[in-house]
Amino acid sequence: MPLDQELVDAALDQMNRRWPAGEPGGAAAVRLADGGILTSVGLDNMNGGVTLCQETGAFIQAYTQDRTVVASVCVCRDDELSRVLILPPCGICQERLALWGPGVEVAVPHPADPTRWEARTLAEVNPYYWGVQFAEGKWPSFAQHSE
Repeated sequence: MPLDQELVDAALDQMNRRWPAGEPGGAAAVRLADGGILTSVGLDNMNGGVTLCQETGAFIQAYTQDRTVVASVCVCRDDELSRVLILPPCGICQERLALWGPGVEVAVPHPADPTRWEARTLAEVNPYYWGVQFAEGKWPSFAQHSE
């Protein structure tokens, strides 16, 4: 399975390298079709309009390198409760991941414990993806996303 504990640990390691324990922070990791892993952190800024999700850097690295993303995970430190949460991809990140198709696996929080994860495909997370309306009822191809 492309989404596994190794990928979650890569995101945790990136978060802990960038932000020491006790500081708020988050990070993401993506698994590539060739088994590689890319990690990234969000871009913080005084102007909230220019910040970026944790995943964005890894998505851009993969796209720049012409590599295929097959799984994604995002983690966030919740200092108030001394825990690390699994964050499902926001709508914008779902849209970014749509480039690689409905089979991309994403981590979502376990219903009983948001510090544990479950894998879901992008199609499961977003069953009514708008792009199919413009691609003859099928998930748009990589080429169609790039038009």
